[in-house]
Amino acid sequence: MMKILVVGNEAQHQEMQEKFPNKELFHYQSSHDFGRTFLKGFSAVIDFTVQTNTEILEEYRGAEHLVVFAHCINTSLAEIYYMQGEFDFTIIGFNGLHTCINRSLWELSALHEESQTKAKVVLDELQIAHEWVADRVGMASPRVICMIINEAYFTVQEGTASREDIDLGMKLGTNYPYGPFEWCNKIGLTAVYELLEALYEDTKDERYKICPLLKREYLLQAE
Repeated sequence: MMKILVVGNEAQHQEMQEKFPNKELFHYQSSHDFGRTFLKGFSAVIDFTVQTNTEILEEYRGAEHLVVFAHCINTSLAEIYYMQGEFDFTIIGFNGLHTCINRSLWELSALHEESQTKAKVVLDELQIAHEWVADRVGMASPRVICMIINEAYFTVQEGTASREDIDLGMKLGTNYPYGPFEWCNKIGLTAVYELLEALYEDTKDERYKICPLLKREYLLQAE
């Protein structure tokens, strides 16, 4: 039977358990305190910690059989390869943003068709419906969600509407599951800020230029 290692924090573990109630398939860890022998018992790894430290992927070198799903939306696989070189295991980028795991469709990226083929074995076993998107910072839905949150902050900053009215209007008008500020609270202001920062650095697109009010709240939160 296939075994999957999940590395992340408690909130990420919880969302995975909500998505996959069959606990026998999964082993959960909060850190990388394991060795190569331990990894031989797993077919794949779902690693949320790559988002904050891409160098942690070095821990999987030598485990050629592994398919590693790496949550790393603040960068691209191409940039990781450029900085760290080719890996001898299969690496797949995935959107592990909070609220995006326990949903019907997963968002994935890969640099090679062979990687997609190997990943499909795991995805089919877990019955994960998925879509392959371009290997870009922010993938697809995270960049849209964070852009909407940023625009909502501009609207509040200009005094056009309250946060409560914006949330209600977006849910009623677009049928989104959450309003922008609700979504920001669930994702976490730090994650939103850092993705917008990465998007602006990557594209120089004014749509991702961080609203001063959002930046102020991020800085005050960081104190």
